[in-house]
Amino acid sequence: MSLLAVSNLAKRYRRGGKPFPAVDDVSFEIEPAETLALAGPSGSGKSTIARLVLRLIEPDAGRIDFEGTDFLALSGAALRARRARLQMVFQDPLAAFNPRATVARVLDDPLRIHGIASRAERPRRIAALLERVGLDAGLAQRAIHEISGGQRQRVAIARAIATRPSLIVLDEAVSALDVSVRGQILELLLDLQRRERIAYLFISHDLASSAPSRIASSSSKPAVSPRAAMRAPSSPIRNRRSARRWWRRRRNLTGTNHDPAKWDPVCGQDHGRRIIQDVS
Repeated sequence: MSLLAVSNLAKRYRRGGKPFPAVDDVSFEIEPAETLALAGPSGSGKSTIARLVLRLIEPDAGRIDFEGTDFLALSGAALRARRARLQMVFQDPLAAFNPRATVARVLDDPLRIHGIASRAERPRRIAALLERVGLDAGLAQRAIHEISGGQRQRVAIARAIATRPSLIVLDEAVSALDVSVRGQILELLLDLQRRERIAYLFISHDLASSAPSRIASSSSKPAVSPRAAMRAPSSPIRNRRSARRWWRRRRNLTGTNHDPAKWDPVCGQDHGRRIIQDVS
């Protein structure tokens, strides 16, 4: 059973009094402890898909199954409890956090809201979370606006893993960071995935800024046949030669070696907004 199964997801907005599709008939699956990278140009619906998956916005059509449960059918306390298993890291943590809050307050919230730790136990849990993401426990008393961008993103990851999720959605989570810091954050995410078997939905316009098991490409072009899609210039990885170039870029960024010979592109399909899946 897939950890996350999205079927025929659709969302439309109104612009100038006329509806236009932001996401149209999107389907994909994510298995436990795997990374699905969703790449595409600005305006192709990537972030909308992320928000739909977390139900930050509601879809107009489609189905989302998460851990074997119809996620769209949940409400109230049942939805709140299930959301502890599904977290998100945003591109700009300074905008996602209260900049005047301390690091301790940011990490205290999920522990308190989801009843994970008692008030007396939470300081110890916060210190442990900071250490798990490579930060000193003494940083807890610093304000969010007083720490660096890389440190803020590590705090965002610490907040995401505080509830022990099985899936984390990363919406351009490293694109605003320096290249050296970006590599460190990617290695942190890979280490957490290996140790805790967390799955990632990695939203990015740059495939070198992720470490995917599979890749999906979101575009606003008309639907094409699977064979044509594999030859399309907009396909992120069209063949083994492209795969090798992609892996070399990632190795130079993070120092991690992968075997491009095992890369075997397999094309999925979508209508209106094409989804191309390359499965290793």
